[in-house]
Amino acid sequence: MPVRNIFYDPASQLVGEHFALIYAPQRKRKRFPENCVQVMASEEAACGGADAAKNLFPGRVLGPSRSSEGFNLYYLVDWLECRT
Repeated sequence: MPVRNIFYDPASQLVGEHFALIYAPQRKRKRFPENCVQVMASEEAACGGADAAKNLFPGRVLGPSRSSEGFNLYYLVDWLECRT
Protein backbone atom coordinates (compact mmCIF):
# COMPACT_ATOMS: atom_id res chain seq x y z
CA MET A 1 0.00 0.00 0.00
CA PRO A 2 1.54 3.34 -1.05
CA VAL A 3 2.03 6.20 1.37
CA ARG A 4 -0.35 9.00 0.42
CA ASN A 5 0.14 11.51 3.25
CA ILE A 6 3.70 12.65 2.60
CA PHE A 7 4.17 16.35 2.05
CA TYR A 8 7.39 17.71 0.65
CA ASP A 9 8.69 20.82 -1.02
CA PRO A 10 9.46 20.05 -4.69
CA ALA A 11 11.81 23.06 -4.78
CA SER A 12 13.95 21.52 -2.05
CA GLN A 13 16.88 19.35 -3.06
CA LEU A 14 16.89 17.38 0.20
CA VAL A 15 14.13 14.91 -0.64
CA GLY A 16 12.94 14.16 -4.16
CA GLU A 17 10.64 11.89 -6.10
CA HIS A 18 12.42 9.20 -8.12
CA PHE A 19 11.73 6.16 -10.23
CA ALA A 20 13.34 3.15 -8.63
CA LEU A 21 13.77 -0.58 -8.46
CA ILE A 22 12.73 -1.77 -5.02
CA TYR A 23 13.75 -5.05 -3.43
CA ALA A 24 10.54 -6.17 -1.74
CA PRO A 25 9.90 -9.86 -0.91
CA GLN A 26 6.40 -8.73 0.11
CA ARG A 27 4.89 -5.63 -1.43
CA LYS A 28 3.21 -4.54 1.82
CA ARG A 29 5.78 -2.06 3.15
CA LYS A 30 5.48 1.71 2.84
CA ARG A 31 9.11 2.59 3.50
CA PHE A 32 12.38 1.00 2.52
CA PRO A 33 15.98 1.39 3.67
CA GLU A 34 18.35 2.76 1.04
CA ASN A 35 20.01 -0.65 0.52
CA CYS A 36 16.67 -1.95 -0.86
CA VAL A 37 16.21 0.92 -3.35
CA GLN A 38 18.07 1.51 -6.60
CA VAL A 39 17.21 4.95 -8.03
CA MET A 40 16.74 4.79 -11.81
CA ALA A 41 16.96 7.52 -14.45
CA SER A 42 13.46 6.98 -15.87
CA GLU A 43 10.25 4.99 -15.62
CA GLU A 44 11.39 2.93 -18.60
CA ALA A 45 14.69 2.07 -16.88
CA ALA A 46 12.84 1.03 -13.71
CA CYS A 47 10.43 -1.13 -15.70
CA GLY A 48 13.27 -2.63 -17.72
CA GLY A 49 15.14 -3.71 -14.58
CA ALA A 50 12.15 -5.32 -12.89
CA ASP A 51 12.56 -9.00 -12.03
CA ALA A 52 9.81 -10.60 -9.94
CA ALA A 53 11.91 -13.77 -9.51
CA LYS A 54 14.50 -11.62 -7.67
CA ASN A 55 11.82 -9.59 -5.82
CA LEU A 56 12.78 -6.40 -7.74
CA PHE A 57 9.74 -4.27 -8.48
CA PRO A 58 9.51 -0.85 -10.16
CA GLY A 59 8.02 2.05 -8.25
CA ARG A 60 8.09 5.77 -7.53
CA VAL A 61 9.64 6.78 -4.23
CA LEU A 62 10.30 9.88 -2.14
CA GLY A 63 13.67 10.19 -0.52
CA PRO A 64 16.17 9.82 0.78
CA SER A 65 14.99 10.93 4.19
CA ARG A 66 16.97 10.46 7.40
CA SER A 67 15.27 8.31 10.05
CA SER A 68 15.60 8.93 13.77
CA GLU A 69 17.92 5.90 13.90
CA GLY A 70 20.26 7.51 11.37
CA PHE A 71 19.29 5.43 8.33
CA ASN A 72 18.31 6.82 4.94
CA LEU A 73 14.79 5.77 3.98
CA TYR A 74 12.69 5.95 0.83
CA TYR A 75 8.90 6.15 0.99
CA LEU A 76 6.73 4.43 -1.61
CA VAL A 77 4.57 6.75 -3.71
CA ASP A 78 3.24 4.11 -6.13
CA TRP A 79 4.13 0.75 -7.59
CA LEU A 80 4.54 1.08 -11.38
CA GLU A 81 2.42 -0.99 -13.73
CA CYS A 82 4.80 -1.81 -16.57
CA ARG A 83 3.92 -3.23 -19.95
CA THR A 84 5.83 -6.32 -20.91
